[in-house]
Amino acid sequence: MIAYQGEPGAYSEIAALRLGEPKPCETFDEVFAAVENRETDYAVIPIENTLGGSIHHNYDLLLQHPVAIVAETLVKVEHCLLGIHGSSADYAKKVLSHPQALAQCRNFFTAHPNLKAEVAYDTAGSAKMIAADGDPSKLAIASKRAGELYGLEILQENLADEEWNITRFFCIAHADHAGTSNLKQQPDIAQQKTSIVFTLPNEPGSLFKALATLALRNIDLTKIESRPFRKKAFDYLFYVDFIGHRDDPTVENALRHLREFATMVKVLGSYGVIA
Repeated sequence: MIAYQGEPGAYSEIAALRLGEPKPCETFDEVFAAVENRETDYAVIPIENTLGGSIHHNYDLLLQHPVAIVAETLVKVEHCLLGIHGSSADYAKKVLSHPQALAQCRNFFTAHPNLKAEVAYDTAGSAKMIAADGDPSKLAIASKRAGELYGLEILQENLADEEWNITRFFCIAHADHAGTSNLKQQPDIAQQKTSIVFTLPNEPGSLFKALATLALRNIDLTKIESRPFRKKAFDYLFYVDFIGHRDDPTVENALRHLREFATMVKVLGSYGVIA
């Protein structure tokens, strides 16, 4: 079973289907709890979107729960305008969807001033609500799969402002089982990624020194994200992704060097890609 947040037809479910049998959960906290309590073997969580940026709550949850990242997968987000039979964008009044999806379709709303964006808890959930209401004045923005699942007509495709609307998902497992993952993913360890989180002393040049542990070893940094450290005011957590597996000797040396001066270092996982 693969836990995910949302209703059937959500983009998270599309990611989960690549790994196994999806198990829907209402919140991300429930998703992490399902893995921590061993109710599911794995879960998928969105971690960043090319238009909307990072999902900060999930970064926080990765640190709070005994889980590890064991794979990643990329899902192209293809927003569709959905409605019951006979509905039309020209005569409808409201469009429901997740706030991030609504924000990704600003140009559509500019071109249709008669439509008011209304926040819903989930993209697929908005499609489910529209199908249940049976009101032609209300539409939804969700995936094509959501439209098919809930018997809605696709009134328009490709609603997002930009073509490159892609969400990156992490597949997580319980930390005790991370080393036994049987997921089929990118086999070349040299091309896998590692994600870490660390804190630093509040000293001049500390971040420079931290990044130098990677740069001096020609380790390719692919992302850095800072988040407030809730245990201490105005201190920060640094989430970093780089190319290389934690078992690679070069990466091991970099992490050993980083631990010499960082106040905390945690490896969140080393993983490949699932297409």
